[in-house]
Amino acid sequence: MEEQILIIDFGSQYTQLIARRVRELNVYCEIHPYNNLPPITESTKGIILSGSPCSVRDEDAPMVDLDVLTEKAPVLGICYGAQLIAQLHDGNVLPSNIREYGRANLSKVDQHNALLKEIEIDSQVWMSHADTIAEIGSDYDIIASSESVEVTAFKRKEAEVYGIQFHPEVTHTIQGKIVLRNFVVHICGCQQLWTPDIFVESTVAELKETLGDDKVVLGLSGGVDSSVAALLIHRAIGNNLHAIFVDNGLLRKNEFESVLESYQGLGLNVTGVDARDQFYSALDGISEPEAKRKAIGRVFIEVFEEEAHKIEDVKWLAQGTIYPDVIESVSVKGPSATIKSHHNVGGLPELMKLEVVEPLKTLFKDEVRVVGKAVGLPGHILNRHPFPGPGLAIRILGNITPEKVEIIQEVDDIFIGGLKEANLYDDVWQAGAILLPIQSVGVMGDERTYENVVSLRAVSSVDGMTADWSHLPYDFLGTVSSKIINRVKGVNRVVYDISSKPPATIEWE
Repeated sequence: MEEQILIIDFGSQYTQLIARRVRELNVYCEIHPYNNLPPITESTKGIILSGSPCSVRDEDAPMVDLDVLTEKAPVLGICYGAQLIAQLHDGNVLPSNIREYGRANLSKVDQHNALLKEIEIDSQVWMSHADTIAEIGSDYDIIASSESVEVTAFKRKEAEVYGIQFHPEVTHTIQGKIVLRNFVVHICGCQQLWTPDIFVESTVAELKETLGDDKVVLGLSGGVDSSVAALLIHRAIGNNLHAIFVDNGLLRKNEFESVLESYQGLGLNVTGVDARDQFYSALDGISEPEAKRKAIGRVFIEVFEEEAHKIEDVKWLAQGTIYPDVIESVSVKGPSATIKSHHNVGGLPELMKLEVVEPLKTLFKDEVRVVGKAVGLPGHILNRHPFPGPGLAIRILGNITPEKVEIIQEVDDIFIGGLKEANLYDDVWQAGAILLPIQSVGVMGDERTYENVVSLRAVSSVDGMTADWSHLPYDFLGTVSSKIINRVKGVNRVVYDISSKPPATIEWE
């Protein structure tokens, strides 16, 4: 990339959100942990220091060599980042008398300052800190205050070094995007050239150079990430990309056939593999969620490896890894200890002695969709709801049988089809049905029944990190419930999950 912003992560929950806001300005940025920084080159146009759950007063507080950074590029410290600048440059950071969390309003603003240009007096900002900058060094000027925080924003007199105690990246800071634009565009001089078309053009060119005439194998899932990765690689190397789409028997109703047809319509070189019986056999008698995931992951590797070995001289394994996966693996806190097993198929490259290519590893999920649109991915794949890697196995609580899979496929088909017919599908981030391991009494005609209960689940979200239950119309839920009970043999009761995340997760397992 010709120009980029470096975001130094000190462990804040908002760090990824800062990156997303910068990229919304069509400026490329990368997140790196404070203790593993990359070389700062001429392409680094600016540096942002993130917040942190730590205090700069802690003995083992995260630190960087600020003097080195400020010599390289303009610096903006946010929350902890601002407090770190103050602490290292003769300021004083003390515990707040009252923990400052939530909305505040700017009572004083230096609107002539480049960072705060167009920021209004009384503009609402979002505070989230237990410490306060009580004093700043003599080399600094205060450029904004709130009623309770005098040093809300500051600037170094003879250098482009700024600090703000509020979070411009969250929506509660009403003019936060303007603050970030002022820093990234006006102070750092970024030209806002990072667009989906530029990404496609540069990525395809890089793939051509890297892969040459080599053969690449890719496991398709029917989802957005692997599909966009496939289209980018296909543009670069054509039929030297060999894609494998495995039917694990846990997909949605008719999904294997319809998605396979879509891929072939896109000109992709795809092999469909019916491995349902192998997965059902491996899952027989298993009811514990993590054990299910491990069984599915193991069989997928076996099936994929067997199919891939039929292709001669393959040198690369392509994966649909996206940027949050990369960030998690090198975060301040280290790799996640709770990565779900169905994602943990990283043994494939070593097992098959292949190099890995990951064309989407710099993109967030929403950016993948935008790039997918740019490369012509059909809408029914592009706008497809996220679907769990283990598929319906984790939407059937308890052990898995082909009969249970058929029941939940039918229920899911009625629910998802109903959302589409009612023009509600695009208002929902993710939806599905869960087959519960209980039965309930019911009445059908003159007979009493004792049959299965299913729960419908629909949530609204941006990235899946948090989610609220979707407030679907009662009439719609009533209609769907009636259809399910009338059409799906073995179900006599439908409930709707109204739990949000947190505390509940989106999936039940």
